[in-house]
Amino acid sequence: MIDFREIISASPNPYMLLDRELRFVWANAAYERAVMRDYADIHGLVMFEAFPPPDEESGRRVVDSIQRAFATGQTDELAFVHFPIRKADGTMESRFWSATHTPFSDATGQLAYVLQHTVDVTELEALRKLRDGAGVIQRARVVEQRYHDAEQEVAKLRGLLEQAPGFVAVLAGPDHRFLFTNAAYRRLLGGRALIGNTVAEAIPEVAEQGFVAILDEVYTSGEPYFGHREKVVFIDDAETTPRETYLEFIFQAIRNAEGAISGIFIQGHDVTEEVEAEDRQRLLINELNHRVKNTLAVVQGLAQQSFGNDEGGRFAGFSGRLAALASAHNLLTASTWESADLHDLLVSSVEAATGANVARCALSGPAVTLSPQLAVTMAMIIHELTTNAIKYGALSTAAGMIDVRWNVNSAEGTRKLTLDWRESGGPPVGAPSREGFGARLIRRGFGGQGTTQLNYFPTGLHCQIETTL
Repeated sequence: MIDFREIISASPNPYMLLDRELRFVWANAAYERAVMRDYADIHGLVMFEAFPPPDEESGRRVVDSIQRAFATGQTDELAFVHFPIRKADGTMESRFWSATHTPFSDATGQLAYVLQHTVDVTELEALRKLRDGAGVIQRARVVEQRYHDAEQEVAKLRGLLEQAPGFVAVLAGPDHRFLFTNAAYRRLLGGRALIGNTVAEAIPEVAEQGFVAILDEVYTSGEPYFGHREKVVFIDDAETTPRETYLEFIFQAIRNAEGAISGIFIQGHDVTEEVEAEDRQRLLINELNHRVKNTLAVVQGLAQQSFGNDEGGRFAGFSGRLAALASAHNLLTASTWESADLHDLLVSSVEAATGANVARCALSGPAVTLSPQLAVTMAMIIHELTTNAIKYGALSTAAGMIDVRWNVNSAEGTRKLTLDWRESGGPPVGAPSREGFGARLIRRGFGGQGTTQLNYFPTGLHCQIETTL
């Protein structure tokens, strides 16, 4: 951050600062040289105590210019004024000056100071005075304008930060004293008095939660600290219940022109509503999962009673399909019904039908996530393929193996998944004389979302699935 006070201190033009009582508050080296006095000798004195006016008129003109600056809040110019200066030998030297008076506010926003920019124009004569003096004054005006422009830029930046939707604060020094806070930060803290206080003084409860120690570490190391959905408890009043919040934020060290750490910049936003909404969603999904499992259990019980002794094995097939559906449901529940990983889906579907024989299935392909509808369909088809392999294909013998490979291709903005299921090591395979329910499910399961091709090669079944992701 630019230190404008340091810039003015090094300026070759004389500057000094007065308060409303016209007492000296500050002066730069150029001013000391111009008036031939050390600032230490005049600090705290009323201006006319240090430099008595030569007459009532000169004193009145200076005071009137300063008072106009305070009254209007605008810079006031004093073109020429006679004001003698005491020399080192004690004699008075007649001088003429040109001055501008610019008002400034204190931390509360009240106009409390005026900056005087002084130019010695004693030696200017007549026309040269009008010509050269105008140039001197013009340069002074340029310097003053630049300062004014810089001040406006700072004010503009403060205004933007004030309106930022996220909370912002600036801390100064190793004790983390509040230098600036925006509206969002003040709302977060419930309107507490912050400016001028340390974090430990203004928000003692966060010190107990370890955040001041984190600020100390950032100030010492210079390394930023990122808070991800961190729980922060605020105690707004001794009689109120502690307020729990969840915040995303960063503590970033601020360095001065020399590279030394001078403070900490805080920026972030409140994500309490998002965290609470996700918790509610998670609770509802867990409740839904519990109810669906109970429903599947009831359906399985009803089916077992309906199929009776199940001499044709129809209940076993139905129960297997129900297990595949439950397996896909569990995967989707784990991801809050947003998607399911294809590899995990294959493992759970094959494992549900084969148990330990899942090791005889080789799976390879890139990471792919499936939509809920696609995941359920894929789980049912893989279950049918696995069941068929157990009854008639590769898994019906000890030496049989299944190789499952998949890849994803993108074309014209569409992503397509291709999955190959190849069996080997089982008994010779031939096309069935009649297509059963399982084969129809495999062929038609994707509806309009994809296609399935079954090839009954003598060496083993080959199924190729293509679907749009």
